[in-house]
Amino acid sequence: MISSLHGSVLSTGADNVVIEVGGVGFFVFVPADVAHGARVGEQLRLHTSLIVREDALTLFGFAEAVELEVFSLLLSVTGVGPKSALGVLGHLTVDQIAAAVSDDDDAPFRRVSGIGPKTAKLIVVQLAGKLHAPSKAATGRGAGDAAAVIGQVTAALVGLGWSEKIAAEAAAETAEAASEADRASVTSLMRQALAALGPAKGGAARG
Repeated sequence: MISSLHGSVLSTGADNVVIEVGGVGFFVFVPADVAHGARVGEQLRLHTSLIVREDALTLFGFAEAVELEVFSLLLSVTGVGPKSALGVLGHLTVDQIAAAVSDDDDAPFRRVSGIGPKTAKLIVVQLAGKLHAPSKAATGRGAGDAAAVIGQVTAALVGLGWSEKIAAEAAAETAEAASEADRASVTSLMRQALAALGPAKGGAARG
């Protein structure tokens, strides 16, 4: 069982990377944000799952161990295969998945390519109680206002073609580095998030 890989990136694709470990290149399917952020020649560590089929051995890799855990949980859902599970984790963060399941909201899953209404509902039903949703308690008005701005920027980035996962991470990271005034302005935060993502990257993150 190959549980992790750490090596140099040889190549990248829309949903995959090739990592050289000990002179051997491993082809690994990864979420869009991992493929998007990987750079040829740089080191990359992935938590991996080896899926064994009669005609193939396929590796799936994730930047965080918790993503691998959620990947395994998604595979336990009727009708969800490895590519569909990867699609969910490429489109939504672990917190977004947990929140949707906790809220009995299958809409986020229906927006993932390859996930139909029936399967989306099954994800919510069969994962109920198996994921810990992030706390909804507000830490103060300022925190609530900032979260609202981040949410609006995330939605705008999704509208421009980025996945919800990449959009949410970009908005949150930009807000963390921004000044207090910029964190309160959707326009300012949006401008900075777009600058960080780069104008040519939206299309690659579509899906």
